[in-house]
Amino acid sequence: MKLCIHNATVLNGISQMGDCAVLIDGGKIADIFSENRFRQKTFDKDVALIDAQGMYVAPGLIDTHIHGFKGHGTDDCTTECMLRMSDDLADYGVTAFNPTMYPSDEATMISSIKAIVRAMGKERGARIMGIHLEGPFISPYKLGVQRPETVRSVDLDLMERLWEASEGHIVNMTVAPELKDMRRLALMCIDKGIVLQAGHTDAAYSNMVEGMQAGIFHATHFFNAMSQMHHRNPGAVGAVLIHPEMTCEIIADGVHVHPDLFKLLQKDKTSDQIVLVTDALTPTEERGEHLTANGEEVVFKDGCFHRKSDDVIAGSALTMIRGLKNLVSFGFPLSDAVKCASANPARIMKYQKKGMLVPGYDSDVIVFDKDFVLRFVMVQGRTIKNTF
Repeated sequence: MKLCIHNATVLNGISQMGDCAVLIDGGKIADIFSENRFRQKTFDKDVALIDAQGMYVAPGLIDTHIHGFKGHGTDDCTTECMLRMSDDLADYGVTAFNPTMYPSDEATMISSIKAIVRAMGKERGARIMGIHLEGPFISPYKLGVQRPETVRSVDLDLMERLWEASEGHIVNMTVAPELKDMRRLALMCIDKGIVLQAGHTDAAYSNMVEGMQAGIFHATHFFNAMSQMHHRNPGAVGAVLIHPEMTCEIIADGVHVHPDLFKLLQKDKTSDQIVLVTDALTPTEERGEHLTANGEEVVFKDGCFHRKSDDVIAGSALTMIRGLKNLVSFGFPLSDAVKCASANPARIMKYQKKGMLVPGYDSDVIVFDKDFVLRFVMVQGRTIKNTF
C-alpha cells in the first residue's frame, strides 16, 4: 500500500524533526519531507493520508532480548508459540525481535532452535530476526534464575551443533568471558557473524579486557548478573563503563536498575552505545494465577516477576513502549530513547535497512502520542494497528 503520514513529529532514529511527513510505498520508506512540501504535493488516489495531529512517528521498536510475551515464549518453544509472539508483540509496537533462549539440555535446545527457524518467514506481525542464546556458556556464580544444571563449560562441538540446527540464524549470544577456552569459542562465533555479549559473568576486569580482544563488545542486561565494580578490580561493570568500545543492553523497568543509574550511564556512554531491551518473561502482560516462566511458577510483584518458591526476582514484565517512556522519565531526550530502541539494536546486530526512518529502509513504523499510547503500527508495509 501507499501511505503518507503527515503533520507529524518525526523521530527518525537519529534526530527529531517537527512538522514533517513520511511517505511509505509498500514495504519501504519512500521519502521524508516537510509539512510545507506536503501541502504543495498532489497525491494519486491510491495514496492513503493520515493526519498525525502532531504526534510522534518513529521506527518500529526492536527487542533483541525477550523470552516470551502474553503466555507464549521460548521456554515452551513451538513454531506456533513464536508466531503468536510475533502477532502480540506487533500490537505493542515491536516490529522485530530476537527470541531469547535460556539454556537447557541439548536435545531441548536443538528442538527449540528448530521451532524458531521454522517460524521465520511466516510471521504476520513482528519479524523474527534470529535467535539470542543466553548461555549455556555462562558463570555458575552469576546464574540469576537460570538453572545450574544447564550451565556448561565451553564446548566447541556443542556450539557447532547448535549453529547447524539454527541454519545460521543465531544472531547474538550471552557468554562469560572468564571461562576456559572462551577465546576459541569467541573466535569461532565471530567467524560465523554472531554478536557476543558479556553477561551472567563473574569476570575479573582482566577477563573482560581479554574478552574485548577476542571480539566481545556488547553486554547483556548491564549491571545485572555480572561482577560489580571494585576499586581494585573494576569487574564487568567497570569494564563496560571504562571502555568506550563497549555497548550495553539495559532493562528500563526501574526495578532491575535504579533510575538514577541511568544518569550515570548517560554521562559515561554516548546515545549510540545503549540498547533498550525488555528481557520479558513469557507471562508478560498476562493476567491470572499460576503464571510460569522457564519451568517455574512466578508471581508479579513490585513491577517485575518473582520466583514463587523463594521470592527471588525472576525477570522483567517490561514492554518496549513502556521502556521507551521510562527512559524519557529517567532523563533521556526522546530522540535518544528512540535511538536506543530502534537504530542502536539494528546497527549492533547488523540488521540491514531496519531501525531508522530513512528512504529505502523497511517501512517498520509506529505512531504514538505524548502519553506513549500507540496509535499506529506498520511492519514492512502491513498495517497492524490504526486508531486514527
